[in-house]
Amino acid sequence: MTGHGFRALASTTLNEMGYRPDVIERQLAHTERNAVRAAYHRSQYVEERRTMMQAWADFLDAQRADMPNVVGFKRNRLG
Repeated sequence: MTGHGFRALASTTLNEMGYRPDVIERQLAHTERNAVRAAYHRSQYVEERRTMMQAWADFLDAQRADMPNVVGFKRNRLG
C-alpha cells in the first residue's frame, strides 16, 4: 500500500459512504480542474469535513477491531 493507495481507498470509501464529492476532494487537497469554478469556488466545508473525518476514523477503527490477527510494525530507532 502506498500513500496514493490510501488516498484512493479513502476517496472510494467516503464516496460509498455518501459524502459529497466536493467535500472529499477538498479534504484530499485536490485542485478544481474547471478554471472558472476554481476562480469562484473557495468553500472549505470545515464542518462537513470534520464530520467526515470522524466517520473515516471510526471506519478505520472498526476495520482494525475486525482483524485481531493484524499487528503493527515495530520501528527500529537508530542512535
